Amino acid sequence: MPFPFSKPHVLVASKLVEAPDLITSKDLKPSSNARDEEFMELALEQARVAASRGEVPVGAVLVREEHVLAVGHNNREERQNPTAHAEISVIEQGASQLGTWRLSETILYVTLEPCLMCVGAIIQARIPRLVFGAMDPKGGACGSMFQVHEEPRLNHQVTVLSGVLEEACGAILQSFFQELRLQESTLAQ
Repeated sequence: MPFPFSKPHVLVASKLVEAPDLITSKDLKPSSNARDEEFMELALEQARVAASRGEVPVGAVLVREEHVLAVGHNNREERQNPTAHAEISVIEQGASQLGTWRLSETILYVTLEPCLMCVGAIIQARIPRLVFGAMDPKGGACGSMFQVHEEPRLNHQVTVLSGVLEEACGAILQSFFQELRLQESTLAQ
């Protein structure tokens, strides 16, 4: 039997009534503001520094009360350290600056969706808000592959805003890897 109504209906107090327009998850997603974009621009500057050093161009900025506490970028190749991600760098700097591992009054800005390791560090540091630019479909742990930041069994969850300056954040990564593939194909010849 076909549905007899043109719009969705819901049951309210045992009476069928027309449902209001549906709210999608996009409507519930927090939006960025000008300050988010300013801090993401600083993270992009750090990503450019990383690229200029042959590192995967990911930059991060840790902010407390509208003031920059720490800036950093990926540094794995230079340090030959698999944990030398931009997020880890700024978390370590921020904890040192504040003299505490609890970064509960900070916001972390990063150009690429954090991986499992970095989200674990964000949760452990009690960072309440994360803002990132580009999604990472191959390793992202805040929406792409996993949603660790909102795992209810953990003692801390993180509010996440994604897609801030997404195009610019994605473009620097895309350009870096295109150049890398070009260099590798030139060397192979």
